[in-house]
Amino acid sequence: MLAKRLATILPPLTLDEALETTKIHSIVGLLAPGQALVTTRPYRAPHHTASDAGLLGGNVIPTPGEISLANHGVLFLDELPEFKRSVLETLRQPLEEARVTISRAAGTMTFPAQFMLVAAMNPTPDGKMPHESRCSPREIQNYLGRVSGPLLDRIDLHIEVPAVKFRDITAERTGESSAQIRERVMAARRLQQARYAGRARVTCNARMGTRELKTYCQLDTATLDLLKMAMTEKNLSARAYDRILKVARTIADLNGVERITSEAIAEAIQFRALDNQMWG
Repeated sequence: MLAKRLATILPPLTLDEALETTKIHSIVGLLAPGQALVTTRPYRAPHHTASDAGLLGGNVIPTPGEISLANHGVLFLDELPEFKRSVLETLRQPLEEARVTISRAAGTMTFPAQFMLVAAMNPTPDGKMPHESRCSPREIQNYLGRVSGPLLDRIDLHIEVPAVKFRDITAERTGESSAQIRERVMAARRLQQARYAGRARVTCNARMGTRELKTYCQLDTATLDLLKMAMTEKNLSARAYDRILKVARTIADLNGVERITSEAIAEAIQFRALDNQMWG
């Protein structure tokens, strides 16, 4: 449910994004009769039995797969460990390069794959918390091991969702609407558009390269020491370092703060909890 709502809090498609998304959907015949343009961000949720070709794309004449159909939108993989490991590993390059190249006898095609990956999984094979599960530690570790460390390293935010209590399910209180959250997201995105004006390749914080990280993610001494300590204690990778900076930059933007604070870095570090907790 949360994954389905995610697309509704993202900023509207720009004209260029809408045109690119429409081209991809047109290739595979997903446009409705009379539809000239895709105007909403795609949401794709392939079943865990999906093949490499179904996710990446393929066929005799290369056609887009799920990751390209989710371009500029959300790709949701539910029950992540139930996907074949070989299928999951194909995500690594598209997540880094935002495109996928398919080579067949008929030729080689490159499709855009600038998607937001959202995945969900149970902590144990029987769906219970580890302290409640009847599965052995080896069974649990084998289950978690279906998701490789390198793939997990490419996921910016790791969120542990606790069980919802009955009183919360039946409570009449309501939280923020998607429209309210979207306003905050759009305000942060406007800051980013102004920051990266003139840089066609960089459209948001997630697309920053090494040069932009050095320019827009400068840290003071105390904040840098905090990040250094976390990197050392958690044995985080260089990729995790870059992603922590990008997440912290986004947290600062959501708070309307120009400089990345130690609080933003600390919050971003907390989102790397699974790196050591389950796969360390």
